Amino acid sequence: MHFLKLILRNTLRHKLRTSLTVLGLVVAILAFGLLRTVVDAWYSGAEGASSTRLVTRNAISLVFPLPINYQERIRRIHGVTAITHASWFGGVYIAPRNFFPQFAVDAKTYFHLYPEYFIPPAEMKAFLTDRKGCVIGRKLANTHGFKIGDTIPLRGTIYPGAWSFTVRAIYDGDAGTDTSQFFFHWNYLNETMKKVVARRTDWIGVYVIGISDPDRAAEISTEVDAMFKNSLAETLTETEKAFQLGFVSMTEAIVVAIRIVSFLVIFIILAVMANTMAMTARERIGEYATLKALGFGPRFLAGLIYGESLAIALTGAGIGILLTFPVADEFSKQVGTLFPVFGVSLETVYMQAAAAIAVGITAAALPAFRAARVPIVDGLRSIG
Repeated sequence: MHFLKLILRNTLRHKLRTSLTVLGLVVAILAFGLLRTVVDAWYSGAEGASSTRLVTRNAISLVFPLPINYQERIRRIHGVTAITHASWFGGVYIAPRNFFPQFAVDAKTYFHLYPEYFIPPAEMKAFLTDRKGCVIGRKLANTHGFKIGDTIPLRGTIYPGAWSFTVRAIYDGDAGTDTSQFFFHWNYLNETMKKVVARRTDWIGVYVIGISDPDRAAEISTEVDAMFKNSLAETLTETEKAFQLGFVSMTEAIVVAIRIVSFLVIFIILAVMANTMAMTARERIGEYATLKALGFGPRFLAGLIYGESLAIALTGAGIGILLTFPVADEFSKQVGTLFPVFGVSLETVYMQAAAAIAVGITAAALPAFRAARVPIVDGLRSIG
């Protein structure tokens, strides 16, 4: 108990220095946690992917569509339990900054393959019976203030023209579900395009395939692609996770840069913390020599320094971790649907705590070594 009181008194001896060091730690731990959460958000789509879903796209590029008549041929493959399709719409809501994912889907089959989307039965029925109806996610609804019955106007880019949809359903999901998306009837899109550009009809963006056995994913993928080999629209089939990671790989340099910056933040605060502990130990050389003369050993002196360093580091880390959650929530609101899933994970909290402990131990190592080895006579002659 006396040992802990001594550590506490040493920590509070220079209140301004300790406060500034703690403040620096709070900022560093908070920044580290926020940057790690951004990285997690980048990979959230892949982490939330289902092992029983495959995605089939055009082998050349996602930009090129696939014929709608592939659907029945894929359905007959052994191991395929369900199939649906989706097409990227790419419309603009008022201004380009209001971006959110928009898909024209097969309304009757699409949501059966995504049980993680929670839609009230009454709302689902209303969507199915309204060809101009749409289903939106809870986050998208909260971001723009949409509610059931509202009309959402979109300006087409890939599919030109002015489009208007009525909100018939709002879906929810668990913490890892993307609730920032917008879905509407592919049949409505297809029928409209027949009147405008007939050659652009009966094409879809991707097929989503449900399979009974995840262990046969590679086998079924190969069989699908072999079926359309040497056709006008060859396919590339992969797991949903691999499909999502393909998008992440396009911006991998940004993710790597964010990771590097997150660790640089910890390195910088380590330097600050090491400087604080070095100054503290240098000022107390005479005290350490006196303690040695009274019979306290090197381990006791090292324990004082390590204890003080860890007390400062853990105090800063505790405040920083607590602040990470409200700051992350506010950041999520400000970026809107840019990061569909943005939440501080338990792994991030563990990394913040581990970083703080590592900083506390490393910063105290050299001062503790020097204090433990200082000769009593030299220490008593020291004037700080």
